[in-house]
Amino acid sequence: MSTHIHQGDQDPARRVDPLDGLRDPGGPECDVFLTGTVFLDIIFTGLDSAPVRGTESWARGMGSSPGGVANMATALARLGLRTSLAAAFGDDHYGEYCWDALADGEGIDLGMSRTVPGWHSPVTVSMAYEGERTMVSHGHEAPPPGGSAPFPACPPRARAAIASLTPGRREEWTASAARCGAKIFADVGWDDTGRWDLSALADLEHCEAFLPNAEEAMRYTRTDCPRRAAHKLAEKVPLAVVTLGPEGAYAVDGATGESAEVPAIAVEALDPTGAGDVFVAGFVTGTLADWPLADRLAFAGLTAALSVQEFGGSLSAPGWSEIGAWWRQVCGYAAQDQEALRRYAFLEHLLPERARPWPLRRAVPTIGFRA
Repeated sequence: MSTHIHQGDQDPARRVDPLDGLRDPGGPECDVFLTGTVFLDIIFTGLDSAPVRGTESWARGMGSSPGGVANMATALARLGLRTSLAAAFGDDHYGEYCWDALADGEGIDLGMSRTVPGWHSPVTVSMAYEGERTMVSHGHEAPPPGGSAPFPACPPRARAAIASLTPGRREEWTASAARCGAKIFADVGWDDTGRWDLSALADLEHCEAFLPNAEEAMRYTRTDCPRRAAHKLAEKVPLAVVTLGPEGAYAVDGATGESAEVPAIAVEALDPTGAGDVFVAGFVTGTLADWPLADRLAFAGLTAALSVQEFGGSLSAPGWSEIGAWWRQVCGYAAQDQEALRRYAFLEHLLPERARPWPLRRAVPTIGFRA
C-alpha cells in the first residue's frame, strides 16, 4: 500500500531550523515530545449544510489523513522542530498508512510508538460546512504495553512537551518531562462534568503555558471577558494564551505582566480541522526560538490561518515553503496594508530564499493508490 507524501517533503525549504543558533552539543536531541491517540481522519468538505435526517448528502470534496495527536505532531515537524511521538497504531491498513505518513512522510520520530496486534485504528469522520465542522468518531482504548504499565512512563529528554489536560487526572509523564527540563505547553478539552474547576487540572502546576479557547478560559475563571480570563490564568501559569476565534488571540506573561493581542488573518476556510493544534505548534515554535510574545501570537495565528485553507488536520499544516510563498504573495499585493504587513516582518530573515509559487498545489490526501 502506497502512502500520501506531502509535496514539500524533499524541498530544501523544509530544512529551515527555527532554533538555529540556540542548539548546543549538550542539548536534547528532541525538541518536542507528545503523546496521545492517532485517528484516521476522513474529511468531507463542500457541504452546503448539515446532513438532514433521512436523506443522503453528497460532498464536493473528500480527503483522508492521520488525525488526533498526529495533527499537532505534523504541524511541529513541518515547522522544523525535531518531534517525538508516543502513540499506539492499529495493525490494520489504516494504522500502516498513518505510521508511514508520519514517519516517512513527515520525519517524526516514532521510536516510542508501537503497533498493537489485533487492535483496529480509531476513525473520525469530519464534515465541514458553514465554517464549522461536525465529527463522528469510533475507537477503543489501546491496551497498555506490558499489561498495566503506564504508557509512556519515561518520556525522552526534550526542550518542550505538549499535554492535553483532563480534569481530575494526573499524567505521570508530564511531571517527569518537567523535571527533566521540558517546558510543558497544555491545552484542554470541554469539561463534560460542567464543574469547570481549575484546581482539578492537576498537571497545570507543571505548565509553562496554558492555551485554552475563549469559552474554556472564561468558564474556568468565572469571568465574562476572555482577556480578563487570561490575566487570571496568568496567576496560575507563567504564560496564559487565550484564542479568540475570528478576533485572533490574547496572551499574558505572568512573570513580567506583559500582554499582547494579535488579530486573526481573514481567510476563506475550507476545513477548520486541526487549526487549534496548528496554532499551538506555531506558538511552541516561537517560544522555543525565544521570540517576543506578540511575534509568537502572530506566527501561531498565521500558521492556523494557512491550515484552514486546505484539506485535513495534519496534511494541511503549513511548512516554511508555504509560509514563504504566502509572504511573497502578500508583499507583492499592490493594495496591501503596509502597517498590517509590518506585523509579520520578523519572518523575513527566517524564510527560505526559494519559495514555491502561490497559490500552492498540494497532493490530494488519500489512503494511497496501488502502484
